[in-house]
Amino acid sequence: MRVPLTVDAREHGLAGDGVTNDQPAFQRLVDTLGAARAADGNPRTVRVPAGRYVMRDEPTVWRSGVSLVGAGRGATCFLLGNPGNRTTPVPLAWFTAAQHRAGRDNHLADIAFAHFEIDGSGVTTEEYDPLAKGLGLQYVLRGRFTDLYVHDTAATGFGCDFLQDTVVEGVLAERCGRQDSGEQMGGAGIGIGVGGWGRVERLTVTACTATGNHTNGIFVELQNEEWEPPRGIRITACHAEDNRFGISDWGADGLLVTSSTMLGNHEAGFDVSSQGTSGIGGRGGIVTGCVIDGNVRDGVGLGNTPGPYALRGNRISSNGRFGYWEHNLAGGDEEPAANIVLEGNDIRDNALDGVRVDAPVRDMAILDNRIRNNGRRAGGAVEGGGEGVRFSALSLTDEKAGWPPDGHRGKQVTVGGQTALVTFNTSTELALAPVRPGADTAWPDGVPEPGSAYRLPAAPGPRAGLTVAAAVTRPQMHGNRIGDDQRARTQTHGMRITRDGRWTSGRVSDNDLSDNATAATRFDTPPAGGRWRDNDE
Repeated sequence: MRVPLTVDAREHGLAGDGVTNDQPAFQRLVDTLGAARAADGNPRTVRVPAGRYVMRDEPTVWRSGVSLVGAGRGATCFLLGNPGNRTTPVPLAWFTAAQHRAGRDNHLADIAFAHFEIDGSGVTTEEYDPLAKGLGLQYVLRGRFTDLYVHDTAATGFGCDFLQDTVVEGVLAERCGRQDSGEQMGGAGIGIGVGGWGRVERLTVTACTATGNHTNGIFVELQNEEWEPPRGIRITACHAEDNRFGISDWGADGLLVTSSTMLGNHEAGFDVSSQGTSGIGGRGGIVTGCVIDGNVRDGVGLGNTPGPYALRGNRISSNGRFGYWEHNLAGGDEEPAANIVLEGNDIRDNALDGVRVDAPVRDMAILDNRIRNNGRRAGGAVEGGGEGVRFSALSLTDEKAGWPPDGHRGKQVTVGGQTALVTFNTSTELALAPVRPGADTAWPDGVPEPGSAYRLPAAPGPRAGLTVAAAVTRPQMHGNRIGDDQRARTQTHGMRITRDGRWTSGRVSDNDLSDNATAATRFDTPPAGGRWRDNDE
């Protein structure tokens, strides 16, 4: 009997009633359509009407040429669960190298997943298992993933690797990585392993949103240290908020990140480092036209990369520590990064330094940036409590306070045995970061009682527009405006070189370093060689 090109899931045994286990019938249907496609070469599509489809205790192994199309987010919902088999992860669909011998010669081709919801809240494994995803497919050719809502999975929500000639668009991933401590593999909203197809992987991730996920909102990760980092990957028009990291490059070459927003993430809005599986940082990437704002610690964290890397035309603002932080993690590549470019960015209102260099770089270019009004963490030490002091899940209010606006940004407030991080403040209220991504409170042990005593530490020392605390060789610095135009200035210096810093053979010209709180420059180690001319101080 000829198998139709499009079939209705309800006509093939799926109940969609929120009670019946639909997984066995679903697996049979996928196998039937996969066999038909293998026989005649024609892709098939499963259309799933509105309903709640229970997928219990076993994942569904996917087949090449089979697509899955629902009736829309909130209408067609797949409920994942493993109450009878706590040792088994239950992604909606999986096909992997380890379990199914997926590879370049054994891949999934011409598949689409569109217009449905995956609820992973029913899956809990005895120990954290990175395979407990919403979707877990590897080696996909000509795939399209459109208008999906994936949430509350134990590990990564959308966790598909090695995607060639593929588009991921309009995916919303929320509160994924429930069982991930934040330090383990996976646990992201959208996590994509790269490198399996070789030097070029043609992948576009666009118009996706990732919020409240335990590790990354969106990241790409080289899966084998012996593989060459691939080119061809683009992330555009995406939003990442309240994740540990917003968007991360953990091993691509030439990753292009454009027109995206990275807000309120706990470690960094954008991250390049060696934290991925392979221990290889990204290189050759370009970040442009993005808003990287209000992250709890750093706006951009970049390290463990040989370079180059470029950030052009971004707003990097109101972050809880540094706007841009050059650093290396132990165990990754710690050679000097080459050809790091910061050009035409608006780097402002960050809590400490606008740009901080804590790892060696060479041939760095800092061109035509506006680095202004940083060092906002200028408020003095405070101890308070008693009448007029009250707390909510994400705030502390002291009606008698007269704090400088954002003067405590990034500080740790202590109340009894609990601590919380300040994201911003008014004259009387501290806004606090959730205790972890996806949480609805800053207080792990409960909201403190009204009147409880609290304390805030003093402001840290110099807070410059640009601080150099490592060896910087042959830099070019031109056309920057590094100053402070606030009524009460908080950016102490335009440029600072610490005792640990080195500025060697630099070309520094046509910069405006005037109008800082203390002085244009502070050189605990004087620059050596190069030239310095036509700068306003």
